[in-house]
Amino acid sequence: MGTDTTKVIIFDCDGVLFDSREANIAFYNQILSQFNLTPMTAAEIEYVHVSTAEEAFRYLLSRRDPRDVEEVLAQRPHVDYTPFIRLMHMEPNLRELLGALPQQIKRAISTNRSYTIGDVLRTHGLEGEFDLVVSALDVKNPKPDPESALKILRHFAIAPLEALFVGDSETDQRAAGGAQVPFIAYKNRSLQADYHIDDLLAIKEIVTNRKEG
Repeated sequence: MGTDTTKVIIFDCDGVLFDSREANIAFYNQILSQFNLTPMTAAEIEYVHVSTAEEAFRYLLSRRDPRDVEEVLAQRPHVDYTPFIRLMHMEPNLRELLGALPQQIKRAISTNRSYTIGDVLRTHGLEGEFDLVVSALDVKNPKPDPESALKILRHFAIAPLEALFVGDSETDQRAAGGAQVPFIAYKNRSLQADYHIDDLLAIKEIVTNRKEG
């Protein structure tokens, strides 16, 4: 057995488990419109994709009307996110991967989502598929800080090399690197990573090769 046997796989949510771009655009633009503010630009869409909701709103409003920041943040937890969850699309072969992974390998999520992650998993029938979910509400410093990844390592009492972190953004790359967890870049060849994949099922092959290496 190799020294890099995988015991835990850490998944980012947006961009790895789900294509959530359409949902995020609709969510943020609806709230902006409620305050008669302009829709997001292409650059702003990229920013909110990897940020916490609070970071995203502070960023968006700082570029429009900073006076509305606290008012918008106060309203955010009361917005019904359900219609937007239905705009999220599960990434291809996610269910197949979860079914193919050995049962002894734990699955965790490290996400900058906050209030919505539970509803997202329930709506898409993934509740119970993950052994631990760490959201922005569970840490003091969300990604790109490594706190969420380190929290997962401590929870399962494993070393960094016994985990894999699957992400699609520089935010994920930095979080994995800060925790010294090997990084799998999903659908983003521009990232520095130990592995690059375009199909989630490739993770099963990576796990097998590490065990036999």
